[in-house]
Amino acid sequence: MTQKVAVLGTGKIGEALLSGMIRAGWSPADLLVTARRPERAEELRDRYGVESVSNAEAAKAADTLILAAKPQDMGALLDELAPHVDADRLVISAAAGIPTAFFEERLTEGLAVVRVMPNTPVLVDEGMSVISAGSHATEAHLIRTEDIFKPVGKTLRVPEKHQDAATALSGSGPAYFYYLVEAMTDAGILLGLPRAQAHDLIVQSAIGAAVMLRDSGEHPVKLREAVTSPAGTTISAIRELENHGVRAALIAALEAARDRSRELASGNG
Repeated sequence: MTQKVAVLGTGKIGEALLSGMIRAGWSPADLLVTARRPERAEELRDRYGVESVSNAEAAKAADTLILAAKPQDMGALLDELAPHVDADRLVISAAAGIPTAFFEERLTEGLAVVRVMPNTPVLVDEGMSVISAGSHATEAHLIRTEDIFKPVGKTLRVPEKHQDAATALSGSGPAYFYYLVEAMTDAGILLGLPRAQAHDLIVQSAIGAAVMLRDSGEHPVKLREAVTSPAGTTISAIRELENHGVRAALIAALEAARDRSRELASGNG
């Protein structure tokens, strides 16, 4: 039986999912979108051939609802959806920091809810989407969720108690790499390279290193040691990173991100 899917709050992440589903073979006729602004709704209709509807209409018609609204808007959205969501639907939340219990308490009793923490590389089909089942979600619900998110990257299932750690590592993760590239670019300029050349050198090095990590199966220590010759340039740089406590700073930063995710989940925003 054909499943109808609605993306509610079709911003950048929502549009990336919509595009990914269509490229993976979903028919636009089976996809619905909602948008706050009429011009945005028209843009999505023209670009993807999907139908734009109200939130209430989406809740009535779709078998799966992907809630891609901002976390601060989620309470009002659920109030709007609650009268129209039947217990046989699947609700997928892509809102950072909001537990499945938040949805289960506000929508139909027994409703299946799956929580997903995607990161921004879903925009280039290289995302990492971390998936957790709510109290009533079954294996079939998790598979359906994976089918939606796999076209835009990889998926990983974790117990919901690990979602805050996953948010710190993966959800926020791209920002740490951008920060590192920014700092290395500044270092390249200090060493005399033009900005554009420093940027190209670092970005390609990052891409190559990531592919080697993914495809080689080697531990990062082993890959690092392969670059680190005795009394060479690399070990001199590594020594300075250790002297400045970079490893400890990264651990502390990730702990801070995890703790903030917990605060947001508890409503202490």
